[in-house]
Amino acid sequence: MRRPRANNAQLSLAWKGGDDHACTGPMDRTVLVVTYALALMGVIMVFSASGVMAETRYGDSMFFLKRQILWLMLGIVVLHWVARQEYDVWKTLTPYVLGLTVVLLIVVLIPVLGTQVNGARRWLRLAGFSVQPGELAKLSVVLYLASFLVRKEQDVTSLSRGVLAPLLVVGGVAGLVMLEPDMGTATVLTIIALGLLFLGGARIPHLLGLGLSLLPVMYLLIMQSDYRRRRFLNFLDPWQDPTNAGFQLTQSFVALGNGGMFGVGLGEGRQKLFFLPEAHSDFVLALVGEELGFLGTGVLLGLFTVLIVRGFHIAGSAPDAFGRYLASGVTLLLGVQVVINMGVVSGLLPTKGLTLPFVSYGGSSLLVSLGAIGMLLSVSRAVPVYHRGLA
Repeated sequence: MRRPRANNAQLSLAWKGGDDHACTGPMDRTVLVVTYALALMGVIMVFSASGVMAETRYGDSMFFLKRQILWLMLGIVVLHWVARQEYDVWKTLTPYVLGLTVVLLIVVLIPVLGTQVNGARRWLRLAGFSVQPGELAKLSVVLYLASFLVRKEQDVTSLSRGVLAPLLVVGGVAGLVMLEPDMGTATVLTIIALGLLFLGGARIPHLLGLGLSLLPVMYLLIMQSDYRRRRFLNFLDPWQDPTNAGFQLTQSFVALGNGGMFGVGLGEGRQKLFFLPEAHSDFVLALVGEELGFLGTGVLLGLFTVLIVRGFHIAGSAPDAFGRYLASGVTLLLGVQVVINMGVVSGLLPTKGLTLPFVSYGGSSLLVSLGAIGMLLSVSRAVPVYHRGLA
């Protein structure tokens, strides 16, 4: 195994393991149980958040619940199928997955094919269901970077070959996502790319320089768009216009404040009664805070913490480089979205259209998240017995 060079300002994820990476062991039970618990909590909260709205809009209080359950059932099948595959297969399929993602991101921009909602063209309608290619883009970028870092491990300390080259590919995907427009997903793609390059051993000065150079670009993207500018100014002072531009965020604050320590009770929340927009999707965490209180929210975030810690443990114990980067990427993918969603709901970050993995309503997000967990479990099956720890 090649050791990281001591004279480079870099940090590689610790890796121990041999060459045998056959996925013959059991799945990591901790990851599986936590994933099921989060998905079950998601089904419960989606029904609680959407029942009244669904009855009013569609005449069926279970409209969103039934769709979420269908996506969950499909996602569980995908999770277990992926978990039973040799994870090396994804290294071979990466070009095809990335190519399919690019095609779908282009197709969704075509007016007669993509569905526009609230000024954004992010969805494709298939058999009565909406599919969001941007969700697949997140997993595609993880696969691409994991494969790249394995192939170019010797070049990762080079700015041009090891950092700029993969970021051009990720930037192309993020650019297509921005055309929808979807700045939240583009931000997630960028953070995942920088995070994986960091774990792969890229020089910290290179990453810091690139990160700082992106700040003016983000500022221009925000200020040159009316709705992004309003969102940003609203984030700075939501109480300046609490009945219009600041309505969603102030209602989120009200929901969290209503919950107190123990919550008002499951199903008893008031903010979902047409006060808090997107209570069943992007802002479901606010409803969790209202109905289950600080303790319920703490349990939910505790489950995410266990999942993320366990994911990095699997990555650190993976028997080869691709398994290490794949597990790290999946963990980053989920962790970054959780942190951003928490920040948005609590007013620590500007509002972005990002779901809370496993918990928010959204078939594409749920399916991709469960598929990503399947990849993580596939790596865990190859972890040597003496590294399994709590598994």
